[in-house]
Amino acid sequence: MKPLNLEHCLRTVEADKAVLCSAARVPYYPLVVKKARGSWVEDADGNRYIDFLASAAAVNVGHCHPKVVEAVREQAEAFMSYTAVYMYHEPLVCLSETLCRITPGDFPKRVIYGLSGSDANDGAIKLARWTTGRSKIVAFQRSYHGSTYGALSLSSLSLPMRRRMGPFLPEVYHFPYPDTFRPPFSGTDEDIADYHLDLIRRAFADYIPGEEVAAVIIEPIQGDAGILVPPVSFMKGLRSLCDAHGILLIAEEVQQGFGRTGKWFGIEHFGIVPDAVILGKALGSGLPLSAIVAREDLMADWDAPAHCFTHAGNAVCCAAAYASVQVIEEEGLVARSEEMGNYLMERFRALQDSYPLIGDVRGKGLSIGVDLVKDGKTRERHGEAAAKICYQAWQKGLLLSFFSGSVLRIQPPLVITREEADRALEIIEEAMRDFLAGRISDEVLKTVKGW
Repeated sequence: MKPLNLEHCLRTVEADKAVLCSAARVPYYPLVVKKARGSWVEDADGNRYIDFLASAAAVNVGHCHPKVVEAVREQAEAFMSYTAVYMYHEPLVCLSETLCRITPGDFPKRVIYGLSGSDANDGAIKLARWTTGRSKIVAFQRSYHGSTYGALSLSSLSLPMRRRMGPFLPEVYHFPYPDTFRPPFSGTDEDIADYHLDLIRRAFADYIPGEEVAAVIIEPIQGDAGILVPPVSFMKGLRSLCDAHGILLIAEEVQQGFGRTGKWFGIEHFGIVPDAVILGKALGSGLPLSAIVAREDLMADWDAPAHCFTHAGNAVCCAAAYASVQVIEEEGLVARSEEMGNYLMERFRALQDSYPLIGDVRGKGLSIGVDLVKDGKTRERHGEAAAKICYQAWQKGLLLSFFSGSVLRIQPPLVITREEADRALEIIEEAMRDFLAGRISDEVLKTVKGW
């Protein structure tokens, strides 16, 4: 393997360390992005990589899709921003009509915008408390919703996110999320679903009055916990439980939305309709934009300025988002995500037969988790393997990351080709062989912090 030329990259990384706060960086390897197109990224030294991360699942239509770039250019030449808090513009209306059309639920909806998935989660808490007159929020253990205080209060995944940060928002209650790979007991998926639902039912009976709960905010497919897909019966039971107590069910689709799971939104895999959805990441195809889309009756009388930001619904970001939805529809990327996701999962499961290091392969569409274990019986996480394999894959030309300590994150742009996917799989297998043969230095662990 020819060593990477990293002269400019390493120089930039050292300069970065001198001026930027480490609280905003979770490093994997010294990659300095110079340009990106489709499913490829080029660094500052001219090295090229297949992208299996898609900028944290934020560029579903691929890097710099020509239609999105043209929409941004045209809008930037007209005007970049005039705050939608005080004035109006057409890109905002066009996008809002589109989001109301593609999000789940055959009922009138309204939209409100922000800048990131974090502030959209904050807004969902505010909306739920305002519209119901209730204070309590149900969230889930090992969830990730963002870093602003509301989103941080919902999240329960990482100690460094919360250590010395309190107090958090009051009246947020966390329950275990169904994990069928590492369940609390041996049983069927239905048994596991019933167990987790019963934890919430008992809490409502014992110490959390159901009539005081405003909303359940849930990732229908839990992302940073390692792509956990709960049993369908759990999600259906949760919908019924919310209905019984007059509680809003809010689907957090920041990571899984916009075709990534082989459907427009992750919640659609479970045959239920939420009262609201939280959107971010891929919405703006790399530009900062978030949104909450909710039933019209929940938002119709929400008083201003309850959730407004100077640049929320920025015209350029709205133009990019509208063009992105058009690309997804015109190029059939929702169906493509399902097709390519099935292909990749089949290939990873075939690798599992040869590499017991792979404990589980799970996900939907092009949102796949490959869970690495030290032992197939105990299912103990293998964080060292994940870190070294990701680093070695980068050395060989693939951008690969991991989360939940041991789960390889397979979330490429939805436009990835079969040839690109095959080469990426070859690289991952090569990296696994290198790890098992002891050819990856422990020095790598000083560089790779991981998530």
